[in-house]
Parts: sequence; C-alpha cells; structure tokens
Amino acid sequence: MKTALTAIFPGTFDPITNGHIDLITRSALLFPHLIVAVAQSPNKKTFFTLDERVALAETALAHLPNVEVIGYANLMADFAKAHRATVLVRGVRTTYDFEYERQLAEMNRNLKPDLDTIFLMPSLVTGFISSTIVKEVAIHHGDISRLVPKHVEQALLERVG
Repeated sequence: MKTALTAIFPGTFDPITNGHIDLITRSALLFPHLIVAVAQSPNKKTFFTLDERVALAETALAHLPNVEVIGYANLMADFAKAHRATVLVRGVRTTYDFEYERQLAEMNRNLKPDLDTIFLMPSLVTGFISSTIVKEVAIHHGDISRLVPKHVEQALLERVG
C-alpha cells in the first residue's frame, strides 16, 4: 500500500474564495504536504494574472504550515510527476462538477497511472460559493465580504472599480 506524502489541490483560483480555503484547510489535515497548484488556464479569461492569483492564495493560506502555493502552466500529470505527488484533491459541489472532475481524473490517471483523485464535498456554509459567482457579485457592487478573505475582497473591488 502506497502512502501519499504530497497531494495537490489544483485550480484556477480566480480568485481564491472561502469555499476553496475550507476545502484546502480540510485537505491539509489529510496530507503532510499539500501543494495548491494555481493553473495558468490560458483558455479562461481570468480577472487576475497567474502571479496575482498565486499571491492572493499565498496570503489566504499563510496560516497552513504544510501548504505550498505554486503556479503552473503544464499538464497536471506532468506537474504531479515533477512534485512526486500521487493524489489530487478536488472539491465537488454539484453533479455537473462531478462529471467534469471525473473526466479530468480519468485523463490524469491515463497520463500518470499512479495519480489518484479524491473528491471532497464542501461544507454547507461554503458550498454555494464559486469564483464566478463572487466576480459577478463584485462587478455589480454586491457584498462579497463573507465569500472571500478581506485582502481578496479589496483586490476584487480595486479590479472592478
């Protein structure tokens, strides 16, 4: 039986939300080393650059000593291999999320056969939060203070004017 010493929690994190932080905090309890892998995601039009998203995530997760935030632009399977990780952790809110995540998990396993994916359900308090919804609320000047950390709220408010 193999023991995963390093796990990866990948995502775009545009921006990181309290929902992400909840799942990452819970994941950090399961693994001695957790890498939060911030994807370049060239197919997505992101609000924040990769460097900005990494910085926002680093600040939000600074309280977790076994969590490292790294930006990446290659295939997740290659990133996992480079970091000797054998587990991906993903949050799933809906059946739509699950179907999409299942396809990604199968592709990653096809590319790196020892790479498993585990799914975590969000908490009831944060399960409705998504980066897309947070950005939409911010654009329309709604209150996002309970959805993201304060520094993320400030960055979003500056970005949307």
